Amino acid sequence: MPEKEFACTQCNSPEGRCSCTKYCTLCGNLEGTRLVEDGYYYCGECREACDYKTQDEMS
Repeated sequence: MPEKEFACTQCNSPEGRCSCTKYCTLCGNLEGTRLVEDGYYYCGECREACDYKTQDEMS
């Protein structure tokens, strides 16, 4: 069974097709943000601190 694709909470699109402004939900950083399972974007430091994984890190 294929995994559910992560989708942006604002536009409901996957990360590759999302045209929303991508900023970290926690700290506001614009650098290195990635979409995680909850549908929000987080920078690398916040993802690491919160143990959030991107779509490609889940496999």
